Amino acid sequence: MANTSLPLVASFLLILISSATAADTGRLFLTVVNHCPFTVWPAIQPNAGHPVLEKGGFALPTNTHRSFTPPSTHWSGRIWGRTGCSHYDGKFSCVTGDCGHRLECNGLGGATPASLAQFDLHHGGHQDLSSYGVSLVDGFNVPMTVTPHEGRGVCPVVGCREDLLKTCPAHLQLRSHGGHVVACKSGCEAFRTDELCCRNHYNSPQTCRASSHSLFFKHACPSTMTFAHDSPSLMHDCSSPRELKVIFCH
Repeated sequence: MANTSLPLVASFLLILISSATAADTGRLFLTVVNHCPFTVWPAIQPNAGHPVLEKGGFALPTNTHRSFTPPSTHWSGRIWGRTGCSHYDGKFSCVTGDCGHRLECNGLGGATPASLAQFDLHHGGHQDLSSYGVSLVDGFNVPMTVTPHEGRGVCPVVGCREDLLKTCPAHLQLRSHGGHVVACKSGCEAFRTDELCCRNHYNSPQTCRASSHSLFFKHACPSTMTFAHDSPSLMHDCSSPRELKVIFCH
């Protein structure tokens, strides 16, 4: 009796495994990868009305990665890397990208300057498009790319592989207390003018223009957005990707 039931049990387990595998193949994964020679603390902020993923932040040692799944229908938000983070005197803080002195940002935004990956993910149902891009509108703190896998349509690798800390103009440099360049400011953050920040009269595609400061970022990393009304075509729609990788120091 026991012997005759074994094939049935095996078949049932096989069906369960096959069903789980089939369901799993329909999921979209976000994977954050750190190839930098130092720890990066990724931060995740959802747009209004969307849930916080992975509590909003975590540590990612060099040459490690972390994968997670956004909601099955729609999620939009941003991911950036924090650098130079430490616990001191009972407080957590980061030299760049800090989110209210917390390891887990839990929906808070980050301090600028910071390289930023932006996402608008529609998954499942009638629409399965992943829109993504990398923005240096708020400056630069770490090389970052977004790499899609197994998508269809317009699915390029975008972002900034260059270490702009080495070439950042002196008037845009953010330095640590020790004098090291830790980030490169946008023209807006450095000079705070309406024209450079695309505010008030300059807040339209007709009046918000590239500046010599944004062109520094654009020439080094042409596939990134570098000012508020930069080309919308720099956000790419990729159909049914299996995975979107955010890679630091690609």
